[in-house]
Amino acid sequence: MWPIAGSILAGAAIGAEREYRASPAGLRTHILVALSCCLLMLSAVHQMAWLNDAPLEVIRIDPVRMAHGILTGIGFLCGGVIFREGFNVRGLTTAASLWTTATLGMLFGIGFYELAIFGGGATLLVLAAVAVTERWAPQRRIAHIKLTLRRDAPVTLAAFEAMLTRHRLKAITMDQRLEGDARGFGAIVDGYSEERAQALGSEWTADEAVTAFAIRPQQA
Repeated sequence: MWPIAGSILAGAAIGAEREYRASPAGLRTHILVALSCCLLMLSAVHQMAWLNDAPLEVIRIDPVRMAHGILTGIGFLCGGVIFREGFNVRGLTTAASLWTTATLGMLFGIGFYELAIFGGGATLLVLAAVAVTERWAPQRRIAHIKLTLRRDAPVTLAAFEAMLTRHRLKAITMDQRLEGDARGFGAIVDGYSEERAQALGSEWTADEAVTAFAIRPQQA
């Protein structure tokens, strides 16, 4: 019972953190992953119980094969929580946490309790540290910006870049388009912040030549 209880607690701890962050896989998913991996490894470690009628001299036990099969299956499950949302890819951290939860479940299943406990604690510390670094550590913030104006608006690509520069947004790439009676400009910019985006949005909202715009920060 101890391996099962330990795997459930480890899955619940990591799943609760993911549930709090509204990730695609939450509490129940992580618990079930850890529990199922633990049960499978328990059955692999105690393979002798399967083969009561087989002669001992012909039995060859290899629990590592079960671990390989588990990790292959978890790979498919992890792929299911990674998805694209506009220009952003989300779910990578959740996929990694599922992979780690499966590993902890296997460690509990084979009886490596200390390694599993320390591994679970390290996982929670890493997930907590991510929240701290996202808030305080310096990082490059990228945004995708689109601007749509009337066709007769006297705005060029250089003027569009100048608008971004005034708000301390550095254009990495720029493009322009013409769609019917509307002209459009797009850019991927560096130096994004909520304050700069608010100021740029206020300027474009007050401009009668602007018919639509979008400012989308790229998620980490």
